[in-house]
Amino acid sequence: MKNFALTVLGLVFAITLSAQESTVMVGGEAMFATKDIVDNAVNSEDHTTLVAAVKAAELVKTLKSDGPFTVFAPVNDAFENLPSGTVETLLKPENKDKLTAVLTYHVVAGKYDAKTIMGAIKKGNGSATLTTVNGATLTAMMNGPMNVVVKDEQGNVANVITYDVNQSNGVIHVIDTVLLP
Repeated sequence: MKNFALTVLGLVFAITLSAQESTVMVGGEAMFATKDIVDNAVNSEDHTTLVAAVKAAELVKTLKSDGPFTVFAPVNDAFENLPSGTVETLLKPENKDKLTAVLTYHVVAGKYDAKTIMGAIKKGNGSATLTTVNGATLTAMMNGPMNVVVKDEQGNVANVITYDVNQSNGVIHVIDTVLLP
């Protein structure tokens, strides 16, 4: 009976440890691998602008679908660093197509964790081209031995500041700059 109790206790500990390992803190909240991209993002205080934009572009249903998707998710500060009035203009109903183009430029079909991206960069002799769901490309590169940066077609460079936020339908990498097609 004592061995059975120790076995059960060990199993509970292993399950608890596994659950803790599958969460990453973003915007002051735990992101759970069992939730989809939207259900996690709405809880991040660092992504309120992104969530508002996703809703305005009517992309919620898409980002809640099976995917998988890799999302490079800009923090609120990234949106604030755009020229004055940019976000407000993009959120207007008449600019929905432009907003959708910007948002889908941050999404790649498939699940690409940091190890996969770094491997592609190494294989590509210092860079890897990622095709976004809007058909444009991003270039992933290394900035030091452990830091991935992503460059857009305009030459803007975003640092990945949080890697591998696993979701039930993909993965999020938090970035510090809004990428523009």
